[in-house]
Amino acid sequence: MATFLYKLGRLSFRRRHVVALIWVALLTLAGVGAASAPAAGNSSFSIPGTEAQKAFDLLEQRFPGTSADGATARVVFKAPSGEKMTDPGNKATVQDTVEELSDGSEVVRVTDPYQAKAVSKDGTIAYAQVSYKVSGMELDDAAKDALKDSAQDARKAGLTVEIGGDALQAVPHTGSSEVIGIAVAAVVLVITFGSLVAAGLPLLTALIGVGIGVSAITGLASALDLGTTTSTLAMMIGLAVGIDYALFIVSRYRAELAEGREREEAAGRAVGTAGSAVVFAGLTVVIALVGLSVVNIPMLTKMGIAAAGTVAIAVLIALTMVPALLGYAGRKVKPMGEKGKLLGRAKKEQDRPAKPNLGTRWASFVVRRPLAVLLLGVIGLGAAAVPATSLELGLPDDGSQPTSTTQRRAYDLLSEGFGPGFNGPLMVVVDAKNSDDPKAVFTETGDEIKGLKDVVTVTPAQPNKAGDTATITVVPGSKPSSVTTENLVHGIRDAGADIKADTDANVLVTGSTAMNIDVSEKLNDALVPYLVLVVGLAFLLLIVVFRSILVPLKAALGFLLSVMAALGAVVAVFQWGWLSGLMGVEQTGPVMSMMPIFMVGVVFGLAMDYEVFLVTRMREAYVHGEKPAQAVVTGFRHGARVVTAAAVIMMAVFAGFIGSSESMVKMIGFGLAIAVFFDAFIVRMAIVPAVLALLGRKAWWLPKWLDRALPNVDVEGEGLRTRTDRGDEDRELVRA
Repeated sequence: MATFLYKLGRLSFRRRHVVALIWVALLTLAGVGAASAPAAGNSSFSIPGTEAQKAFDLLEQRFPGTSADGATARVVFKAPSGEKMTDPGNKATVQDTVEELSDGSEVVRVTDPYQAKAVSKDGTIAYAQVSYKVSGMELDDAAKDALKDSAQDARKAGLTVEIGGDALQAVPHTGSSEVIGIAVAAVVLVITFGSLVAAGLPLLTALIGVGIGVSAITGLASALDLGTTTSTLAMMIGLAVGIDYALFIVSRYRAELAEGREREEAAGRAVGTAGSAVVFAGLTVVIALVGLSVVNIPMLTKMGIAAAGTVAIAVLIALTMVPALLGYAGRKVKPMGEKGKLLGRAKKEQDRPAKPNLGTRWASFVVRRPLAVLLLGVIGLGAAAVPATSLELGLPDDGSQPTSTTQRRAYDLLSEGFGPGFNGPLMVVVDAKNSDDPKAVFTETGDEIKGLKDVVTVTPAQPNKAGDTATITVVPGSKPSSVTTENLVHGIRDAGADIKADTDANVLVTGSTAMNIDVSEKLNDALVPYLVLVVGLAFLLLIVVFRSILVPLKAALGFLLSVMAALGAVVAVFQWGWLSGLMGVEQTGPVMSMMPIFMVGVVFGLAMDYEVFLVTRMREAYVHGEKPAQAVVTGFRHGARVVTAAAVIMMAVFAGFIGSSESMVKMIGFGLAIAVFFDAFIVRMAIVPAVLALLGRKAWWLPKWLDRALPNVDVEGEGLRTRTDRGDEDRELVRA
């Protein structure tokens, strides 16, 4: 591995014009493809195997032409103080609005509040529901403008009018905080390298990699049904790992220059050693992201594969384009220890005695007090993980939107007028095709549901043309994300099981609320198999890298600590409301259902990044003859500064997405940023060296039979050292 990458690094350095041209051509092709591709719609949300999805598919089959997946809008009206919606003037305004809304070419139907009995008991609030032929992301701007204009006309007449539903769904934006995150990364790189040129290389290569990845996703979005969130998450992860991987290559290149090697040789050795770590770190991230497919949620699978593709591009760019750009930079990238004029030191300070750097001093302290550091780190992370014990899962709805949005205000008005459960009605689908008396089954099902707790309204059954299938709308008494509503869904399904036993009719519960509940349960069931698969594969990979049993085991346990602490922080902010104002969280509530499993996948991959980069330096020192404790210190002397810079950069990039208008992206950005902090600065910088110091030589133990069976990937670059030593001897003979 190291020898192959060494040759690749030297070739890329020497043939830099060809390498640069290839990557620029790929970026251009991806950009042209993205620009010419049709616009992507909203990714279809299907959950194979769930009851809610089965009911939805049955509706498509038994109620053709109803546009079950079309957008909906609830136009909510509130009368001025002291008036009612049934007053003649207000009623005329609403009916004019309904008539105006019905003229749209994409509108299927508009319900009149006074005919549909959609007026609150106190008469102050009413709503009209608009159904469209296409989804919210596919609606023409003209249709959205007509919806807004109709509401504005009613406002001019004195009514309060808000619009809920997904018809006004907008593409999420991340805001200026994303740019701030990249700016912070640039500052950290300048401080680390002391040179604008050296600092600019990781940023440039990361942006090119992300440009290729995101453009490819955009170009394929329509064909592969990729949503807007897919490219956002690919950008988030691609930027973070792209900068980090290039940072490690450039840092090792400067270290090789400091040892007196020629620039082409230094580039080859940097790619052969640090590049090996980049390959295996990238593999762990790719395994974790692609492994999301085991959950069998298409949207999550697509997100994982797209992000994994961007990571793979970042690895290839680090191995080829970074050494090519180092060739272009020439002497502008200086050896380690030699600062440029930017930080005020143009020459190496050779006259002064070498002072141990901060990484060396910290590692020496940990080696002297390993038990105390280990206990402090574990207790601290355990305390941060405590909120995770009260984790509640759900999917965001209009109730989680900022109060400044019309969707949120419509949600609140409907809760005020009709009860909190009105925002999450349940749709019960009764399939009585195999029953002798379908009408009796429909009536029996409605009566059974009326007898359940927390049921406010049960509408009469609405059969299809064939009369063998009917829908019943159930309005709960509690809000959609509550445990009470979840219990009601299970109660209806239990009652349906009894009805099936008696009548051979299937009773299915669907709707957005039931779908959210099914998603949460599916994700919970998949978490353990996913952990076993991803952690197991990565564990085997790390055994090959470190040639040890205990080091990979320690890495996995440390990851579990950091991810639980990160989940605890997410619960504290987004569910409990701690520091919610600072994070821009206007509405607390359940944590997004996908968050735990997504964090497990991404954080595991990123955690293994730091494990590989830091511990390979320690193993390199140990393999070359140093004692275990000294090898820990050596690893920190060479790697701590770079790993710290990489962690700060990754945190800055992830934190930049906290400013997103999309609640899912905001939560993931915060969760990943805090997880990187816990893992890099507490687990990898404190717990890892403490454990290695306590284990001593046992940390690197590997059974002899397994040692013989495992392939030698030579991450430490031992083959390069032998190769260089032999080359040095040959040169000495020539001189003699």
